Amino acid sequence: MYPPRFDYLAPSSVEEVVAALGEHEGAKVMAGGQSLIPVLKLRIASVDTVVDINGVPGLDGIEEEAGELRIGALVRHADAERSPLLASRYGLLGSTAPLVSDPLVRNRGTICGSLAHADPQGDWGSAMIAARATVVARGPSGERTIPVEELAVGPFMTTLAPDEVITEVRVPDPGPRTGGTYLKLERRVGDYATAAVAVQVTLENGHVREAGIALTGVGATNLRAAAAEDALRGSEPGEAAIREAASLAAAAADPQSDHRGSAEYKRNVVRVFCERGLRTAISAAQAGQE
Repeated sequence: MYPPRFDYLAPSSVEEVVAALGEHEGAKVMAGGQSLIPVLKLRIASVDTVVDINGVPGLDGIEEEAGELRIGALVRHADAERSPLLASRYGLLGSTAPLVSDPLVRNRGTICGSLAHADPQGDWGSAMIAARATVVARGPSGERTIPVEELAVGPFMTTLAPDEVITEVRVPDPGPRTGGTYLKLERRVGDYATAAVAVQVTLENGHVREAGIALTGVGATNLRAAAAEDALRGSEPGEAAIREAASLAAAAADPQSDHRGSAEYKRNVVRVFCERGLRTAISAAQAGQE
């Protein structure tokens, strides 16, 4: 199907993007277009104006600055997949990138666009929640930062104002004694997750100093398993602590039965994947101490 007619704007600066969003009611930002264009073609929604940000310079970088990783709004999933920085220091993000959809989507889709789309089955939402990331949004009043955990308020709904655009996502440096991974169950390569778990663990003096656990596809948004994180924090990273945290993560899930599986099945997937993910993350963190 063809999408409804819409006006097309291609601003050359972030300021022009913000101005365009403010001047055109119902305007939508397009970066990779891997979420927006299918929605328009299927006529699930219509848009009066598409604001294409691909001509805006300075939004395509992956770099470390002031103790944090900065990923620009035009960084593609494939860029993250190929990044040596993510593969080494930011293991959770490095393991997430190759599991996003399929190669065609990864070549064009963007990390920030995925976060702004707020699909509860989006992989980056959980990874960024577990990594304690924040997005930077630019609007008429300037910049503001939003923890990724607070960005989505429901399926495909965020706290972004209509005239705000995400310019980057910032991830705090997890430190050398940190491990992380992303585990995803999908019916076939490129499918949405039946359930998925993002895990990041930081060790200190033989104990868990910090933990991040987030869940995909088992709630109205990507979910942080706060009780599971609290149970791990300060504990010795053994099997008993892992099993307790995994059980609490499963309890935090709120899945719905559908063609991908029953709610009980998905909750059990969360438990099993959380156990596996924690073992992998703890092992990587322990290797970092040697």
